[in-house]
Amino acid sequence: MSMFLGIDLGTGSCKAAVLDGEGRVCGAGQGTYPAGEGPRRWNEQPPEALLEGIVQASRQALMAARVSARQIEAVSVGGAMHSLLVLDGSERPLTGVITWADGRGAHQAGQYRNTPQGLALYQRTGCPVHGMYPLYKILWLRDEQPGVFAQAARYVTAKEYLLHALTGEWMVDYSIAAGHGSMNTHTLRWDAEALALAGLREEQFSPLAPPQYLLKLKDTPLVAQAGLLPGTPLVLGCSDAVNSSLGAGAVLPNRATLMVGTSGALRVVARQPILHPQGKNWCYAIDSTHWLVGGAINNGGVALDWLRGVFSRAGGAEMTFDAVAALAGEVPPGAGGVLCLPFFAGERSPNWNLNARGVFFGLTLEHGPAHLARALLEGVAFRFRSLAEMLAEVGCEPAEIRASGGFIHSPLWLEIMASVLNRQLFLPEWGETSSWGAAAWAMIGMGAVADLEAAGQLVKVNGRATPDPEQVPVYDHLYALYTRLYENLLPSFEAVARFQHSTGR
Repeated sequence: MSMFLGIDLGTGSCKAAVLDGEGRVCGAGQGTYPAGEGPRRWNEQPPEALLEGIVQASRQALMAARVSARQIEAVSVGGAMHSLLVLDGSERPLTGVITWADGRGAHQAGQYRNTPQGLALYQRTGCPVHGMYPLYKILWLRDEQPGVFAQAARYVTAKEYLLHALTGEWMVDYSIAAGHGSMNTHTLRWDAEALALAGLREEQFSPLAPPQYLLKLKDTPLVAQAGLLPGTPLVLGCSDAVNSSLGAGAVLPNRATLMVGTSGALRVVARQPILHPQGKNWCYAIDSTHWLVGGAINNGGVALDWLRGVFSRAGGAEMTFDAVAALAGEVPPGAGGVLCLPFFAGERSPNWNLNARGVFFGLTLEHGPAHLARALLEGVAFRFRSLAEMLAEVGCEPAEIRASGGFIHSPLWLEIMASVLNRQLFLPEWGETSSWGAAAWAMIGMGAVADLEAAGQLVKVNGRATPDPEQVPVYDHLYALYTRLYENLLPSFEAVARFQHSTGR
């Protein structure tokens, strides 16, 4: 039987899955690498560490599936969006892999935010004006590191760097390029005006291609180390965001994917570009007939991890995520009136405010750690209600929501999310949706399944989370307070951000 290997090059780890021709998972693996690091607001990873991650993940998946490299009909690679690696004329890295979490481009993006030029750029590229996008990080390099900017011969993403190590080719799929800020989401070409904004040339970027584009693994050290065979077809594939939606079976227009991992996102697959008149949502091309439309948050699991770390340090012993969730379950819905605005890493959709900051509001002497834990879980859920309202504004209110990411392992968080949204959440059988989606592109590229929609139909649902009718009115009331609190704090967010920047925090 033919087998297909999917590799998901994420921000925190590399995951792999082997699927058979029916879409069943036969084996999985994971490779780890260091989280991003650097000076304040920087977030870079060593590129060679990412290559080591794929070796671990691929070998583990093949071993778990008990298949040889000869049984792999095709491979496909997915990758985290919005990364940037600068190479010189000899294709040597001039920077680390700058991740989506890097905040260096905030000032440069701020110069175009809420301007006619910025809105026009959004309408062409589908990328809201925000420092997360590589375009604004390149502007930062131009302004702050002119030596690096002058030497830059090629700008690539982590996925492109990996593909080159596997195939010897420079190529980028539409969905990865769409997250750069410089690809026209209508024409599927590099946008001349966006490139001119930063003084860039089209030849500094990889050729664009659809996800079904076929390459071949070359006889390279990485291919051998990953346990793969030269000559094996490699299907170009898509970003981790697209793959997550595909792996959740949410590629039909009436389905959405709600994902909470380190960050989070709510997205739908549309048949045409859909753009918000105020630039709130993003719109990333998948191919010439599909676009990924939605919004993302910076503070998903990373916010819970922050609170877990605070509790661990205060208690002198390491707390697990399950322990924090259990603590949250000790108090009733509404957390005793404590509200959390979980903007610990700034904000993306729908307001794209990097200066937003984390807040716990409503504390009294009667509140304790359990209230903070529950308020944080509820605050993240409120963020998704904001995203759902944003999608409704552009006519993308789904009939069904599929849930994915690490949060699906917490029954309490699932119940909170369902009750805040007042919607059922359906759980796919295989939780690692991005690696499943990557392997599905290998199937699509080789004709094992007809197309994106047919691949999505292979996904089975094996659970659901249902709103608690007693909790829904509680959360309706608190969400209104949460929204008003955010609006009232906007001037204070700006003031405290200026103070923090001035003091190097």
